[in-house]
Amino acid sequence: MNELKTEGIPFYIVDVFAEGKYSGNQLAVVISRNKLNDEEMQRIAKEMNYSETSFITSVENYDVRIFTPEVELPFAGHPTIGTAYILQQEFMKEKAKTMSLNLKIGNIAILFKYKGEILSETWMEHKEPTFSGFFVPDLIADVLCIDENDIDDRFKIQEVSTGIPTIIVPLKSLDIIKKVSVNNEKYIQLIKNTQAKSILVFCPETYDKRNDLNVRFFADYYGVPEDPATGSANGCLAAYLVKHDYFGKKNIEIRVEQGYEIGRKSLLLLKAEEKAGKFYITVGGKVILVAKGTLL
Repeated sequence: MNELKTEGIPFYIVDVFAEGKYSGNQLAVVISRNKLNDEEMQRIAKEMNYSETSFITSVENYDVRIFTPEVELPFAGHPTIGTAYILQQEFMKEKAKTMSLNLKIGNIAILFKYKGEILSETWMEHKEPTFSGFFVPDLIADVLCIDENDIDDRFKIQEVSTGIPTIIVPLKSLDIIKKVSVNNEKYIQLIKNTQAKSILVFCPETYDKRNDLNVRFFADYYGVPEDPATGSANGCLAAYLVKHDYFGKKNIEIRVEQGYEIGRKSLLLLKAEEKAGKFYITVGGKVILVAKGTLL
């Protein structure tokens, strides 16, 4: 392999959807400024070995590309929010309330909220959701190593996408959430026939009583056996909750906890509304700068 020519390229490490340092989902943001080719970015993402690594190819135009350790993604939640935070805090000359990131999927609107002069929350708008096929409970139960009766049969299991398709699975309790374990052989068989390569499970019982839902997310296809916080899949979840009247209404504003089972407590803030058949979805949370430096 050719040697990577990365010396002097700046990078930042942030915790996204974090209530404190070393919680949430870690992200490396590399200021590549079009100095790296596709192979080099993919190799750096594999070396970083976070669920995703983002590359700012143009600071001036807010052009961003996102790689997992295995593949490039057109869109992903916590890299979008974490990258917007770095652009605002490290490169913009004035406090902004909005920004538009240019991703492979297209432009994603970003909203910044402040407490005084301090940036407190970063939010992103999601694309209009699409709702695809339904899944029978026994098939998904086998993949998740749970019993068919553990699935909340008041609601369907469905594939939803606001950029990255995800299979949304409603479960009955936190005890069931805790025992979920993906059977890799059956998972591979499942995703051969689906657009969605990831699975999100959720339940209304939580570790922290201030929160509304507990979530776990699995995407081994992308090199992410379990993710501590995922903005893209939670955008799909927000659309699902409104579509299926999970809370009995067509607009929600909720707190979602994720990552508790793998020791990376995360908090995601979801807002969603359906009006005249159109969905309006935003996902937000806190970002914390952990480290910065230059590649060698």
